[in-house]
Amino acid sequence: MPATPPATTVMLTFDDGPDPRSTDALLDALLAAGQRATFFVLGEHAARHPGLLLRLHAAGMWLGNHTYTHPHLTRLPPERVWAEIDRTQRTLLALTGVAPTVFRPPYGETSPRIRTIARSLGLTETLWATDTRDWDGADADVIVGRAATTVEPGAIVLMHDGGYRSTVQALPRVLRELAARGLETGPVPGALPGPPTGSPRVASVVTD
Repeated sequence: MPATPPATTVMLTFDDGPDPRSTDALLDALLAAGQRATFFVLGEHAARHPGLLLRLHAAGMWLGNHTYTHPHLTRLPPERVWAEIDRTQRTLLALTGVAPTVFRPPYGETSPRIRTIARSLGLTETLWATDTRDWDGADADVIVGRAATTVEPGAIVLMHDGGYRSTVQALPRVLRELAARGLETGPVPGALPGPPTGSPRVASVVTD
């Protein structure tokens, strides 16, 4: 059973990357504040932008599995659900040398069958408590309010690494507001503690 996060921790998470329009800026803001976050990455984006993925990994960000192509998993047969998750596991392992231990289903759509498949691949399913709705056009002020000003300690916060300017603009303010409240960021339950010592390796990306 994953450990319960400390009461002074908020778990910031970013879905859908890596994305050249936002990943570097989000990571720079986290590093400047001395904080970390969990990035639930898409396998096809990791394969397309391996340098961004490796930068996240080398910086000590926690990486999670968000499937390969972002499908509605509840509409797929079991073998395709397994393939979406497994291909991403193998892609991230090939790129970083480490397989994720946490998984987030696209759209938060899940079922007992999906959770069973994820567990069979060594993954703990992670949803969220606070949705900033950056994906729905929320501006930076709204994101800061939801992710920092009114967020409850111990909450998992959903944001996106999908090229949203509002999220990039909001994150430095989110981190300052959390710090002012005496809160820091931490890993979602079940995430690995961080990358192994040394530089991440570069390897062939899974193509089948």
